Order: sequence, then structure tokens, then C-alpha cells
Amino acid sequence: MEGKQIVILIPTLRNAEQLDVVLTALYSQDYGSPSKGDFSIALVGPTGDPGEEIGKAHGARWIDDEGARNRADACNVGIKQVDCDIMLFTDDDVIPTSEWVGNLVRWFEREEVGGVGGPNFAPDEDPFWAKAADVAFTAKYVTAGTRYGQVPPGELVEIEHNPGCNSAYRKHILDEVGGFEPGCIGAEDVVLDEKIRKAGYRLWFDPTAIMPHRRRVPVKPYMQQLRNYGYVRTLANKRFPDLAAWSHSAVGLFPALVLSAIIAFVWGAYNGGIAWPNFWDMSLETTPLELPRIIAHSSASLGILYFLLCLLGGALGNSPHRNFTTILVSPILIFLAHWAYGSGVVRGWKQIYFGGGAEAGMGIQLDDKDRSGQ
Repeated sequence: MEGKQIVILIPTLRNAEQLDVVLTALYSQDYGSPSKGDFSIALVGPTGDPGEEIGKAHGARWIDDEGARNRADACNVGIKQVDCDIMLFTDDDVIPTSEWVGNLVRWFEREEVGGVGGPNFAPDEDPFWAKAADVAFTAKYVTAGTRYGQVPPGELVEIEHNPGCNSAYRKHILDEVGGFEPGCIGAEDVVLDEKIRKAGYRLWFDPTAIMPHRRRVPVKPYMQQLRNYGYVRTLANKRFPDLAAWSHSAVGLFPALVLSAIIAFVWGAYNGGIAWPNFWDMSLETTPLELPRIIAHSSASLGILYFLLCLLGGALGNSPHRNFTTILVSPILIFLAHWAYGSGVVRGWKQIYFGGGAEAGMGIQLDDKDRSGQ
């Protein structure tokens, strides 16, 4: 966009190797290059971080994060110190396509565009289990209303929220709404977009503006991320009721339902509801139609239906990594995601109703980049 100053803001922390990949890709954009003055890159992180040397070697500006303890506060430091017309946001673990910058900034020729973003999928370089996680993240029907997996049809579609790793805004709008919610420990991109929409601006989604974003590999990193998602989204929903959706809270019941179903199945099977060892024998002569059979078979049937729904969701999702094997294992990863996210929701409920309330967790970094040791 001629005459417009464009800046890409990247919060980073102890991830120099992957940051180098990000910066290399950003210097090879079809839109242009920072070396030619087409846009510039600003990195926000603690002074002395290994990424500082990498960033300066690429010619990027390094901004000290002033001791920020979460992504929201780090981004706010950058927003305050950078003067530009359009600001793009991404993370230090992405692999930008050569079209990324151009695909986003072109839409700001339209006055009605206050912000724009696009989908994010696992990069081709990711290992198998990360790609399988991508299939689970973007599955249809079973993603609890999240942005993952939602790729609405159309060239440019108005939406409510864009992912923080793939979004762009007019800078004056960010200044007007005060940037990200200070101290927001997660879901900071969701809260920012809510503030922008409440201020009367419109947000849009370009399905072609894809950002490859590395997925956490199962099991521990994957579940930790999903558990944190459930926790922070529950707190955000409490503080900003307009963000709340029944599906987010419903997942909080998942762990209890699973445990109840297992207990019910075991009780029913133990009390003669299932023939053993010929468990496939379902004749009424072998197992009469009594309470143990009803409970055992109902529990097992619900488990099978859940598995088939997850399998269908994975097959009909939007991940570019769908194939026979990733779809086949997707129900396992969807189950782990529901369990972890639901556990996070329960933790959020405990925080709200039996702890210090929805405000108590603000300022604490929850993901696998703990800032508490800075």
C-alpha cells in the first residue's frame, strides 16, 4: 500500500532458532522486503534474549518488553513504541508463506476493514503427530465453537475474531481501544477483537491468507496447551460475558461425563450386563434386558458414537494434512483435547467461584514460555 507504513510485530521469548525461520521468510515476501522499506519488523522480548541477536542480524528492531509477563502486555509495549498505519501480528513459531503480508494488507484499501486475518494450519515441516493434532484442532462439529477449523466461504468474510498469530489492524484503532487487555493471561486476541467490534469497527477474514503455525506435539505439550486454553477462556468469558458461548462451558462437563460412563460400564458389566468372555454375544438369552445390560450397552454405545463423530469431524475438517492415518488417529487427539480443555474449564470455575475470581489469574503467563523467571 503506497504511502502507508506497515509494521509486523512479533512477541518472542527464548525461541531464537524458530524466530530465525520466521524472519528469513518475512524477508522473502512477494509484497516486498524490509530491506527495501516496504515494511518493517519489530520484535518484543526481554533484553538479552537469544532472539535479540538473531533479530538484529536480520535488521529487525528489538524492543525490550519492560518485564512483561504475558503476550498481551508484551504486544502493548510494542504498540506504544511503534508508529505506523497498519500493524500485523504473528508469533515466533510460524513459517510465513511468501504471500502472507500481501494477502492481508491489500484489504486495507477498503475503508470498512478495521482488521483482517486468516486461517492457520500446521506447516508441512511438522512431524506426523503435530499434523494429526492439526486435523484434531480443525475437525468439524467437535471444536467447541473455536476459530480452529472454521474457514467460511468467500473472498472476504466478516467475522468476530481472528487468531493472534495471523491478524492485522489499522494502528489508530489499536490506539483507540488501548491495545490488548492489560494483564490478559490468554485469549488476548479474542478480547482485543471484542473491544474493537464494540468500538464500532468491523473485522474480516481472508481464507487465502494462510499462516502455517507449529502445533504442540502430543501428549504433554498438547494437553498443557489445551488445558490452558480452557482455563483462560473461562476467565475471559466471565470478565467479558459477550464472549461466552454455551459450547465452551459444556466441554467443562466432559471429564465428569467420561468418568461417569466408565463407572457405569464397569458396574453394568460386573453385574452381568455383558457376556464374558464372549462379549460380542448380545442375545437376550445370554444377557437379559435388565438394568445392568441397559447401562453397560448404553455407555459403550455412547463411546462408539463419540468415536465415530470425531472420526467424521476429522474427515470433514479443513486441515490440509488430512489423510487416512491422521484422520484415523484424530479421535484419540480430539478426546485428549476435550479432556484437557474441559479440565481447564473446571479449573477456571474453581478460580471464579472458590478462588480470587476471574481477575485473580491476570498477569501470569500460562503457556510453555513461562516468564516468571525473568
